[in-house]
Amino acid sequence: MSSDEPPTLATVRHGRRRFRVSPVRLPPLLSDHPRPVQILIAIVVPALYGAVTGYSLGESEPVYLVLSLIGVLGGVGAGFDHLGAAAGARRGLVAGAVFGGFILIAHEIHGADAKAHLPEPAILLVVITTILGVAFAALGGWLRGRQARRGQVESGPEVPGPLG
Repeated sequence: MSSDEPPTLATVRHGRRRFRVSPVRLPPLLSDHPRPVQILIAIVVPALYGAVTGYSLGESEPVYLVLSLIGVLGGVGAGFDHLGAAAGARRGLVAGAVFGGFILIAHEIHGADAKAHLPEPAILLVVITTILGVAFAALGGWLRGRQARRGQVESGPEVPGPLG
């Protein structure tokens, strides 16, 4: 499509009203990227973010808690790279374990006392981040699947219903 052509609009119904909207362009799936980029996105990014979060554990409780919360919620975004809840959950399993593991590794390397409470034994943090990663990434995958299905329906031909 050239820049001279108007974008194709989809018709969306909300109650009795119809709206013409531009279709949403979804980001590429993780599987659409080359293997090195997949490794970077799925393994290296959670590891680096976990390391930064782990370092902050020895520096500041509020910073650690905010970074941890952002990291766990990032699981929704990670899951959105996949089509469906099951695929998102598998991604969350890996990313949550890597994230939690690197929190502990970086904290041990840093050597400072933890400013926030860690579960006893500390390895339970990895279990917690993994469970949360699975749950939030499954949600992200489900949302991606729902959005993809909506996109297929919304961009299909308009079929008149009984009201119009």
